[in-house]
Amino acid sequence: MKKNNNIGLDNKDVTMLSEKLNELLANYQFFYMNSRGFHWNIKGDKFFELHVKFEELYTDSQLKIDEIAERILTLGQSPLHTFEDYAKISKIKAEKNVTDGVQAIKKILEAYEILLPLERELLQLSGDSNDEGTNSLMSDYIGEQEKLIWMYSAFVAND
Repeated sequence: MKKNNNIGLDNKDVTMLSEKLNELLANYQFFYMNSRGFHWNIKGDKFFELHVKFEELYTDSQLKIDEIAERILTLGQSPLHTFEDYAKISKIKAEKNVTDGVQAIKKILEAYEILLPLERELLQLSGDSNDEGTNSLMSDYIGEQEKLIWMYSAFVAND
């Protein structure tokens, strides 16, 4: 058996990276679904502001879902693609009927408490595996989300 895959990465490393990327993919699918639901169902005095923010989140999540799945394919593996598979491994769970803006933002922050450590783990694993493609992707996600966490935390700071 070949030690390296088509892009020159060790097959053992690729298997481990792909498993973690699939876990991230599953969590992003639930993050996407939740932020979409918040967008649709938000009510109250911050409706216009939060409606736009939640749309930004789910649109960004949709792009990340595609990037993660394509990265798994680039590594020569298969991305998960059923909600049954996602539900088995996602730590982010589906939120239902959330209409309060502060509650929705708190749920977003809880989701980042799951996504960010996973991305940091992938950053470390990809660095150790010389997988610059995954490493770069995770580095970008982490920097972006750290700023969002600061901003959303400021939004709910007095609550």
